[in-house]
Amino acid sequence: MRAVFARSSSRTDPLSGLEIGDLDPAPAPEGWIRVRLRASALNHHDLFSLQGVGLPSDRLPMILGCDGAGVDDDGNEVLVHSVIASPGWRGDETLDPKRTLLSEVHPGTFADEVWVPAGNVVAKPVELSWEEAGCLSTAWLTAFKMLFSVSPAGPGATVLVQGAGGGVSTALIPMAAQAGFRVFVTGRSDHKRQLALDLGAAEAFEPGARLPEQADVVFDSVGEATWSHSLKSLKPGGAIVTCGATSGFSPPAQLNRVFFTQLKVLGSTMGNREEFVRLTRFLVATGIRPRIDEVLPLERARDGFARMLDGEVRGKIVFRH
Repeated sequence: MRAVFARSSSRTDPLSGLEIGDLDPAPAPEGWIRVRLRASALNHHDLFSLQGVGLPSDRLPMILGCDGAGVDDDGNEVLVHSVIASPGWRGDETLDPKRTLLSEVHPGTFADEVWVPAGNVVAKPVELSWEEAGCLSTAWLTAFKMLFSVSPAGPGATVLVQGAGGGVSTALIPMAAQAGFRVFVTGRSDHKRQLALDLGAAEAFEPGARLPEQADVVFDSVGEATWSHSLKSLKPGGAIVTCGATSGFSPPAQLNRVFFTQLKVLGSTMGNREEFVRLTRFLVATGIRPRIDEVLPLERARDGFARMLDGEVRGKIVFRH
């Protein structure tokens, strides 16, 4: 079976452990179903895996990939929901302390096929192309949950999105703008700030810039590099919604600012199946579509990984199977 997989891991040279080639499929757990993939998409999670974060050496080789869309054995066109709950778990799978994502314990989506629990597929809307459907499972679902399930702010509020080019940011900006939020964005370069404006941002600023007014909510997936600015950019009583830390996991706490101005720090991880279904309906109803930076054949996956490692991605990198 064709696959893109981690053979080894390295914190300093993650691409050294990346391989593209044939790999024997692992035995499918009882009761799981097969999806023959048509498209998948790259996330920072895949780079973290190559660095050994969440993927210890005893699980290697491991097929990478969380996002994916394809056809099941009954001929249904489906999206793959990559949050795998532990056996017997009931309720919101994102709250299961033993949950995993595809490519952490079970093989991921960068292959000809993937096996998932029967409840981990969502019907693909006919309005979405394979490339669009194949990049929703992680960044777009994460952004949808942050905006509509976790954030305390409603339409008309001012929000700040830290970072203009990543998958979560390029999902948050158009969804928030469509839903009636006033969206500020930070971006490291002119072209990334212009991208944010093209996606619907009201204004775009250099990293660390003083905003014309403080925000009700800051969405931060960057972490260490932006945390201080995120806190300073909030109105008293405002909230940070954080879903990750692509720049590092040890930001300065600045607890004095948090308690003195009564700020809230809200964590958000992925989204559950119900939120995934709602995301697909939202896209169909609004006409919003994922910003796709580049579509590559699976055999050229290394090119996509290299671009993400260099920080040059503006939207989603999609692999066509």
